[in-house]
Amino acid sequence: MTRVFNFSAGPAALPEPVLRKAAEEMLDWHGSGMSVMEMSHRGKEFIAIHAEAESLLRELLVVPANYKVLFLQGGAIGQNAFVPMNLLRGKASADYVNTGEWSKKSIKEAKKYCTVNVAASAEASHFTYVPKQDAWKLDPNAAYVHICSNETIGGVEYHWTPDTGEVPLVADMSSNLMSRPVDVGRYGLIYGGAQKNIGPAGLTIVIVRDDLIGHASAVTPSAFDYKQQADNDSMLNTPPTYAIYIAGLVFQWLKAQGGLAAMEAHNRAKAALLYDYLDSTSFYTSPVAREDRSLMNVPFKLRDDSLDEAFLKGAQVRKMLQLKGHRSVGGMRASIYNAMPVEGVKTLVAYMKEFEASHG
Repeated sequence: MTRVFNFSAGPAALPEPVLRKAAEEMLDWHGSGMSVMEMSHRGKEFIAIHAEAESLLRELLVVPANYKVLFLQGGAIGQNAFVPMNLLRGKASADYVNTGEWSKKSIKEAKKYCTVNVAASAEASHFTYVPKQDAWKLDPNAAYVHICSNETIGGVEYHWTPDTGEVPLVADMSSNLMSRPVDVGRYGLIYGGAQKNIGPAGLTIVIVRDDLIGHASAVTPSAFDYKQQADNDSMLNTPPTYAIYIAGLVFQWLKAQGGLAAMEAHNRAKAALLYDYLDSTSFYTSPVAREDRSLMNVPFKLRDDSLDEAFLKGAQVRKMLQLKGHRSVGGMRASIYNAMPVEGVKTLVAYMKEFEASHG
């Protein structure tokens, strides 16, 4: 069997040990005679799977006891609506910081439910940095402050936690959740799709402080009401059972790697390999401000974009896939999430050097 180096932004590569474990258990989970995909979500077998996944997530992230962990559906796009539905709590406005395409989607959706104050924006610079907090224009009466902690398209990441005072901080962490330790207690709510660092598409994780639930607007569908889902252990409706199972296996793998501090060191080492090379050459360019460069998604461009197709073909021959940049920005993008081994990044850098030598 030949495995490629998959640089996809998502759905992304999963750890090979997780895939092997899932394959072993596909037809018969722990002597149950059933696949996890066939189990009742209310049966004792899946209840155990669900409980272990939540317990491991809480352990790895050190989630405080006064936070609920919800395993939901709808992706981050869904949460763009569910957050204002649940967190406005009678207020009329919310603050958003615009650092890229995913922030823009969040802002657009939130405008259907409240007045959005764009407290800061990097759009004028084509989203190549995170605005410093002293430039933010926050409203002390806002229901919450929303950020996207890592922009997969632009490759911009917060390497610091904003201070929003008494106003709850909300973060879309779809693409860097579980890639490093997080001080969960500094956030009112964290959400993210699982398909980057956690598992397959279909699962959305929400971590929300107790005092922020129970105030959903009257128009909120029951399945999207955090309080109703929390009261039913995320099983008000049938949850994405197999995706939760895979997430639990990923959490086991993360714990075996040494936890999130060890994973952060692993991710920093990978990113440094690629950024150090990009900084050493003029053949490729990296547009993001150095202090805001993502550890997860590394966009770069060739000096001569007429070489893009040849670069991608050469990469594919060497079994490196999904390096084409997002259509909105062009160029290349290497997504190097948790499951990407150091060898994958070394292989990419070696190829980039080879390509530069032959085309520079």
